[in-house]
This record gives sequence, C-alpha cells and structure tokens, in this order.
Amino acid sequence: MTAQANALLTDRGVVSVTGPDAGKLLQGILTNDVDRLGQQPAIHAALLSPQGKILFDFVVFAVPGGFLLDVAADKTAELAKRLTMYRLRAKADIADVSAGHGVVVAWGDGATPPPGAIAAAADPRLPALGLRAILSLDAAQRFDAAAAPRYHAHRIGLGVPEGGRDFVFGDTFPHEALLDQLGGVSFTKGCYVGQEIVSRMEHRGTARKRVVPVASSAPLPSPGPEVRALDPETGSQLIGTLGSVDGTRGLALLRLDRAAELAARGAGLTAGSVALAIGPLPAWASFTYPPKASAPG
Repeated sequence: MTAQANALLTDRGVVSVTGPDAGKLLQGILTNDVDRLGQQPAIHAALLSPQGKILFDFVVFAVPGGFLLDVAADKTAELAKRLTMYRLRAKADIADVSAGHGVVVAWGDGATPPPGAIAAAADPRLPALGLRAILSLDAAQRFDAAAAPRYHAHRIGLGVPEGGRDFVFGDTFPHEALLDQLGGVSFTKGCYVGQEIVSRMEHRGTARKRVVPVASSAPLPSPGPEVRALDPETGSQLIGTLGSVDGTRGLALLRLDRAAELAARGAGLTAGSVALAIGPLPAWASFTYPPKASAPG
C-alpha cells in the first residue's frame, strides 16, 4: 500500500485551444481521437512531423469552451506556434497560458484531485500513474515541487516513458515511445499529420526500438549515456540510450532486435561503466523481449 502523495511538476506547462473549431482543429492533426473527450475527461496524444516523428506529446483535457494541453514546459511556446500554423481559417484561439497555470500530480492509495483543479483526470496513459490536474498557478504553487522526483520514481517503476527524458522530440516514432501501448494513438479515426507512417509501422510490426525498463546492481548514471553491448566477436555495439533513472532502475530506448541478437552471443549491456539488464517488461506491454519476428512486407 502506498500513501497518497502530491507534487507540482514545474517542468510542465499549459497551452489552451478554445473556440468553436477547436475540436475540429485538434482532431485533424493529433494522433488520438479528440472525439473521445465527449466520454472521458482527458486523452494522451501527440503532434507528429510529416515524417511520423513526435514533435510534442501531451495530455489533453476537455474544459468549457475548448481544451487545455499539459505539455513539457520548454515546448509550450513552440507548440502554440505550430498549432497556430495549422489553424488556417479555423475559428480557434491558441495561447501559451503557462504563466497562469500549473500541473499537479497525485498518486498512491485513495488519490483525489487537488482542491481548486480547473481540470483533473486519471492519467490517460495508465491509471496506476495516478491523477493529473491543471490548477491556477497560485493554487498549484501550494504543492511541493520537491516531491517531483518521487513521482518520477513511481512512473519509472511502472515503465511509462516521458518525452524529453526517455525519448528525443523530433527523432522518435510513436511506437518507439510506447504511444501505441499507452493509448496515445487511434488506429481507427482516420487521417492526421504523420498518420501513414504510424499505420504502416502498426501493420507491419516494424517497431524495432522501444522504451523498456532496465536494472542494475549499481546506481545507474544520469543524465543517461549511450547503452552499448559488449560483443565478444565484434566489440562495443551501440544499442540505444538510457533515459530516466531511479537508483538502480531506469528506462532506456533500445534497439531490441539487436540487443536480443547480441545477448544470444553472450554480449552484456552497459551504460557508461555500469552493467545493466533489460526487463522485466510491464504487465501492460503487448510487445515482447526478445521481440517476435516482424510481419512480412
């Protein structure tokens, strides 16, 4: 049993999208089905490049008159600019409202939304993560930002990656960042930016990289270095990168097919000078390690 805890996430910001065409605008460009917000209070989604790579990921909350997007704080201005570029003639107002809002998380047994929440919901990626809420900045600052590392330890233990920590924006496909596993992509809603590439990866099963849990008998280095396999035949081989770390546990974006191939030859994995092992995978993951063979064609 875990006692309820709360934390202010100072590395998160808020973008608002309001107006009569706000839903139509987001539905046409985001990876997830915005219409689901008629039945639930929040969804996880991303905005991709035309090449299908994640430019931004966020939690989208439905609020009166539109939507609030809980996004990495260093991406809010860029996201607002990108959404404005896609707006064209749509009747929608887009603004970075981070100066007046804060993001608070609550997790543990009996977690409840913080008082004064403008928007709150169970984390749409995985309910076990707890609750996410957007508050006015004054209300949010009553919560402890120093508790954020405890929240990230909780997240790491559940195997849930976070953009900017466990994968690089602009260089990662949704499948690699587990959006397909954590409800961040709709494969039925139709077109959005980058949709063709994402659909092809889903159909062909060509996601060779994934963010996976890793563990070691010694504290893992942070910020995360390269993860390499020490192959007795070919020497050091780059396999991926280490992301979020909590002591001896962490998350790493790895080329799983190469890791399995080299492991079969007796190669061990290292991050910096620390030996590590892959897994176990989260119970919610539908992919496997070693990975299954990809579908042809």
